[in-house]
Amino acid sequence: MNNIYSLSQIIGIVSISAALIFVLAKLVSRRCPSHVMDGCGYAVLITGCDSGFGHQLAQCLDRRGFVVFAGCLSPDGAGSQTLAQRSSSNLKILKLDVTSDEDVQQAKKTVQENLPEKGLWAVVNNAGVSDWAEIEWSTIDDFSNLVDINLFGCIRTSIAFLPLVRASKGRMVFMSSTFSFFYCLNMGAYSVSKRGLEAFADCLRVEMTSFGVKVSIIQPGNFSQATNILKMKTGLDIWEKLNDEQKQIFNRQYIELANEYFGFMCSKGSNDAEPVVNAMLHAVTAAQPRYRYLLGSAMDLFLFWLFPFLPTVLGDAVFSLSSMYNKRKEMIYAKKEKKKNVYFIFYLYF
Repeated sequence: MNNIYSLSQIIGIVSISAALIFVLAKLVSRRCPSHVMDGCGYAVLITGCDSGFGHQLAQCLDRRGFVVFAGCLSPDGAGSQTLAQRSSSNLKILKLDVTSDEDVQQAKKTVQENLPEKGLWAVVNNAGVSDWAEIEWSTIDDFSNLVDINLFGCIRTSIAFLPLVRASKGRMVFMSSTFSFFYCLNMGAYSVSKRGLEAFADCLRVEMTSFGVKVSIIQPGNFSQATNILKMKTGLDIWEKLNDEQKQIFNRQYIELANEYFGFMCSKGSNDAEPVVNAMLHAVTAAQPRYRYLLGSAMDLFLFWLFPFLPTVLGDAVFSLSSMYNKRKEMIYAKKEKKKNVYFIFYLYF
C-alpha cells in the first residue's frame, strides 16, 4: 500500500510539474519576438517543396522577399509547376533528391551561382517520407528507405550547405515529428529515422553556436490530413509481405483491424498546415528562434510535454489505455475470432 501511495505521489508531482512547464513555455512563447526579418538580399533553400509544408513555406518566404531555392523531387511535376506559377521570379525550382549525392552537389552549385548579395540565410530540411508497420512486418529495406531520406538526406544536405549558412550566420531548420520521442505501435522505422535526425540536429546546434548559426527542430503532432507524407495501404498489401510463420502469429483479421485503426487515426489528423508553416517561418525569420517547436492540439501538447518526464514503466503503461493495444493481445495467434468493432478510449496521435 505504501508503494502505491508513493507511486501516486510521484505521478502527481511529475504531472503538476509538466503542466506548469507547459503553461510557462506557452506564456514565454507569446512574448517572444515574432517574424522580424526582412528577406531582401537573402536566400533560403527548402527541400521537399513538391507539396505539403515545404510547398507552402516556399510561397510564404517568396512573399517576404527572400530568394527561394525550392528543392523538388519532381521539378516537372504538377506540384512544382504550381509553385512556380504562384510565385515571383525570386523563386527557383531545383531538382533535388536528398538521397542523391549528385543532386545535392548540383543544387549547391546552382545556389552558389545565383546567391543574392547577403548570401544563403537558411536551409530548411523538410523533405521526408513516412510509413507504418509493426517491426516484424518490416524488412531492412523498409528501415533503410526511411532512414536514407529522413535522416541521411538531411545530413547529406546539411553538410553540403553548412559553409554557406555559416558565412551568413544564419539558420538550419529540421522537420522532425513527435514520433522522435513518442513511441507506439506500427511506427518503429519512422521513429528510428526521426530520433536519429534530432540527435544530429542537437549535436549540430552545439557545434554551430560558436559560429552564430541557430538550429531549430519542428515537431508536428498529427497533421496527417495537411500533407501527403503518409503512405496508405490495404490489409492485403501487408498480408502478402508476411511469411508463413508470421501469418500464423499475426492472423489476417488482426492485420485488417490494424489497417483500419491506422486509417482511423489518420482521419483524426488536422488538415490545417498553418501552425506548422508558421513555426517554420518563425524558425527562419525570428530574432530569437526556438530550439524546438512542439505542435498539436492542446490535449496533444499536454500529453507530449508530459511523456518524456514519465519513467519508462509508466510510459509503456500509457498504451494499456488503448483498446487497440488490448485487442492486439487478444487477436494475435487467434485462428477464427470474428472481427469486432473497436472503440478507442485513448487516442495515440502522431
